[in-house]
Amino acid sequence: MICIRFNKNRGQPGRGTMEHVWRVFDGPKEYLAKNVKIDVPSWGAKTGEDWSICCEGSVVVDRETSTITIGERACSQK
Repeated sequence: MICIRFNKNRGQPGRGTMEHVWRVFDGPKEYLAKNVKIDVPSWGAKTGEDWSICCEGSVVVDRETSTITIGERACSQK
């Protein structure tokens, strides 16, 4: 499951710039991003203390634009 949360600590050391407003969790991996595009069904869920937007899919990282795109998994990855 992939979870997306607002980055409350943006701008602090190790937490991205003030523009890195999203935290994207893909299992144990965390990404900080300026933009997130979700191309799969999503839902809200309480994850720990915070609420997140959650979905199933695969993560594609565009480092030039700091954009995370979440799309459908390839058939071999399901």
